[in-house]
Amino acid sequence: MTARWPRRIFVTDCEGPISKNDNAYELTSHFIPDGDKFFSVISKYDDALADIIKKRNYIAGNTLKLILPFLKAHGVTHQKMVDFASRTILLLPGAEDTMQFIQGIMPSFIVSTSYEQYTSALCKAIDFPLEKTYSTRVDIDKQKISEEEARTLRQLAKEIAAMHWLEIPKNATSVEQFSTREQVTIERLDEIFWNKIPRMSVGKMIDEVSPVGGEEKAKATNAIIAETDSSLDSVMYVGDSITDVECLRSVREGGGLTISINGNEYAVREAEIAAMSENTIITSILADVFAKQGREKVIQLAKEWSPSALRKFEVNPTLVTDVQKLYPHKLPRIGVITKDNKDRLAKESIAFRKSVRGKAIASLG
Repeated sequence: MTARWPRRIFVTDCEGPISKNDNAYELTSHFIPDGDKFFSVISKYDDALADIIKKRNYIAGNTLKLILPFLKAHGVTHQKMVDFASRTILLLPGAEDTMQFIQGIMPSFIVSTSYEQYTSALCKAIDFPLEKTYSTRVDIDKQKISEEEARTLRQLAKEIAAMHWLEIPKNATSVEQFSTREQVTIERLDEIFWNKIPRMSVGKMIDEVSPVGGEEKAKATNAIIAETDSSLDSVMYVGDSITDVECLRSVREGGGLTISINGNEYAVREAEIAAMSENTIITSILADVFAKQGREKVIQLAKEWSPSALRKFEVNPTLVTDVQKLYPHKLPRIGVITKDNKDRLAKESIAFRKSVRGKAIASLG
């Protein structure tokens, strides 16, 4: 007789836990001159608005809407977004096996800030049902742009790319704690995004697009709970960045399990477990224990993390064999996050994140 466990569900971010990509960064870098610098400035501005300044009605991940007029001005189309995503997918080793395995043991969903064009390409790569995903919908072809506006936006893109990289002070709670140079940069970006662009016809793109980040990820997870007739304490949520903060907090406070996989400081701050691994088998193992035994057993496994603990907590034997083949000398790093070790684990996770995804992408919020 097949074992039956209480109904639990798996929800994961996409870029980070499944793939190495930051599609929006890569897209911008490819189509906009000095797009890597341009995107990095806006990404840090996004972090500041969401986490420090707390601009009204602003959510983490709105970088994806702020860059759209500039992508449009540089000739990006829906088909170009689709083609670029399809040819640049870079999965974490084991990602397809992990998502197939977890789908076999509990209902599984992807909640991602990524553009839907990228999420669709990823689903094809790992054979995951697109209807089980939530991501940022954008029809870049819908909005027309005049050549005059395009020229203005291309010039503004050059200006932004030349700006100083924003340094966010540790533990800052207001814009006044930024340096004078940073405050000047923020003021100029405010002028561009909340005064100049809204006066353009292409500015409608910013109003019409709703990135699935911040509170929107939490709303998506609540929609999944309603769809599956479950509850927050039945959710295992995996994230890695600032766009996951609200969802990690919501699931954690609701009694579910929250895990940072190769996360940055924002994710580690809100998760219960920090895992560092270049292979997704670590997610398979934690999901296996969660599906069969629940949150507390996963926490206990993380505390006792060792080859013998894998057997003690009855991890699927195939997973045990596979992880020992992949890591014959030492298992991937896992830690239960506490007040005392949070800063240390965040530093370790950030360093590991850079080794897996590259310094440029890993430095983004």
